[in-house]
Amino acid sequence: MRFLDANIFIYAYYKPRRLLTQSEQAAKEKAKEILAAVSKGEESVLTTVVHLSEVSNILKRSLGLPGLNNLMLTILMMDNVHVEAVRPDMYMSSVELGSELGLDPNDALAVETMQTKGIQEIYSFDRDFDRVERIIRLP
Repeated sequence: MRFLDANIFIYAYYKPRRLLTQSEQAAKEKAKEILAAVSKGEESVLTTVVHLSEVSNILKRSLGLPGLNNLMLTILMMDNVHVEAVRPDMYMSSVELGSELGLDPNDALAVETMQTKGIQEIYSFDRDFDRVERIIRLP
């Protein structure tokens, strides 16, 4: 199992108003490949309700409410996508971990969740994860 960061969804579904650079376009295509593998059941992934909230906040304009709601329902109904609930004490712990690691609270939450679940790999384009020991960032 791998952790699935919010930015994978964002790269795949966001509709920018400008032309993408080559590296941005490559990331967009890679994000689509990852999500295609997940949707076919080839990958088992874990994310949190906080990360899905991040996706929702950013993609609501690109997808519109019907599209966004459809995406969220699809994600939540998939057997190979596990969505972890987050209690306030967990988020507090993530804020503290983020201070130690130099990560924002949501990235620290991903790290903490991965450590708790014994997950070492994360799908993310966020290079901040490269600084965290025992975490392998994909792609």
